[in-house]
Amino acid sequence: MHRLLCVLLLALLAGPALAQPAASARLKDLVVPAGAAPVQLLGYGIVVGLDRTGDRARGRSGSPYTVQGIANMLQRFGIAVDPQTLGSRNAAAVMVTATLDPFAGPGSALDVTVSSLGDARSLAGGVLLQTPLQDMAAGGAVHALAQGPVLTGTLLASAAGTSQRTGPTNTGRVPGGGLVTLAPATTLPTGTLGLVLRDPDFSNAAALADVVNGAFPGSATAVHAGLVQVDVPADAGGPAGLMAALEGLRVDVDVPARVVVNERTGTVVAGGAVSIAEVMITYGSLTISTAVDPAIAQPEPFANGRTVAVPVGSVGIDQAPARSVVLQPNTTIAELAAALNELGLAARDVIAVFQAIDRAGALQGELVVL
Repeated sequence: MHRLLCVLLLALLAGPALAQPAASARLKDLVVPAGAAPVQLLGYGIVVGLDRTGDRARGRSGSPYTVQGIANMLQRFGIAVDPQTLGSRNAAAVMVTATLDPFAGPGSALDVTVSSLGDARSLAGGVLLQTPLQDMAAGGAVHALAQGPVLTGTLLASAAGTSQRTGPTNTGRVPGGGLVTLAPATTLPTGTLGLVLRDPDFSNAAALADVVNGAFPGSATAVHAGLVQVDVPADAGGPAGLMAALEGLRVDVDVPARVVVNERTGTVVAGGAVSIAEVMITYGSLTISTAVDPAIAQPEPFANGRTVAVPVGSVGIDQAPARSVVLQPNTTIAELAAALNELGLAARDVIAVFQAIDRAGALQGELVVL
């Protein structure tokens, strides 16, 4: 059984958090201006230069749109080619995605993500041809062009019909491969500026309004958990000047009580604000092992027989005695980590314990299972 490494993480997370009831953060890290949401871009492109790992052009599982796209591209260069005569093992059809900053202007660079659309085996070593990136929510307006070598960060090796790879090979990135050609239509209001909290919370919204009012008295109002409205003062230099003056302000943030577990990797991360009500935890393990050992059977002397191997089975049952711990009311994560460490639980057992505590109604916080 693997030892519980995440218990140490729980204790490290819980210890400093208990000493500080609230964390301090800059205002710019907590909010975004209303109406300035990032723009999601999408495009269809072709990756070339693959080592026979691209889309198949024909067959039941082929990708005919890949060769059609190659033919259309060649047509733009004045080369007329019948798609039926083209092969595509060195090319692959891909979908290209990117997120555009609402204040980016023409000439700005952005990273793009490339994902295979057909049956390509790998995009490693390929080059993305120039691809228009469109804002589908705004009628398909082209905001950027993407082009460049695709980096997958993976390794693919094959020999004698056997292949081995590390990580996904059909998804890659082109760092800085996108070039903005059209700026988003983003404008900030001149009268009242809305500050949208990235993580809505009534306490944080009220604290944020108090901090803004400390710098500009009577200008901020917490509308709800996710929005604070600020009246733009006449001497603030407009909404841009107001944001520049507010971004560096420190806000005491109330951290939510939350435990996040990942059953696939066996990871547990808990915040210091989490507490446990009075509860008893009992843990015991039952191990059943079976084995088949060969035994040699020989005939009697001078008998008409032969030596044979006879399988002999054995079964073992090992049941460890159950151990229990009792957690007192308002138990902290550090105390829970120490109790679970005494029981010697593995990471996945800890996840089961958290789920059972939550079902018992003793977890004073939110349990998030990934």
